[in-house]
Amino acid sequence: MGKINKILVPVDGSVNGCKAVDEAIFFAGKCHADLDFVYVASNINKDIPSHIVFDRIWEKIPENMKAAKHVETGNIAKAILRVAKEEESNMIIMGSRGLGLFKGALIGSVSQKVVEESPIPVMVVK
Repeated sequence: MGKINKILVPVDGSVNGCKAVDEAIFFAGKCHADLDFVYVASNINKDIPSHIVFDRIWEKIPENMKAAKHVETGNIAKAILRVAKEEESNMIIMGSRGLGLFKGALIGSVSQKVVEESPIPVMVVK
């Protein structure tokens, strides 16, 4: 793995998503990397507007850290991978869904799909 200059962090307002944000901010500080946060609007998170999620994140970001917001729609895993490619991310840090084996098997796990299809390293935070 080469130098990490840019980290993509998918966010959805979930507990594990918030843990991933904290981990990404810490990791970016150590690597001197920029952060891109992506919120993918879907039926799953329709009750949590993106601006509320981003407002909470921006309170945590140090002044000297460069960060950008992205709002996408459509298939969540595909949107995450598309933004990672467009933004030339070197790594993805994301939360696990925590749905459990049976429910995860039925609807599919976004983090699992991203891990399987991503050409760049993916860190999944529990």
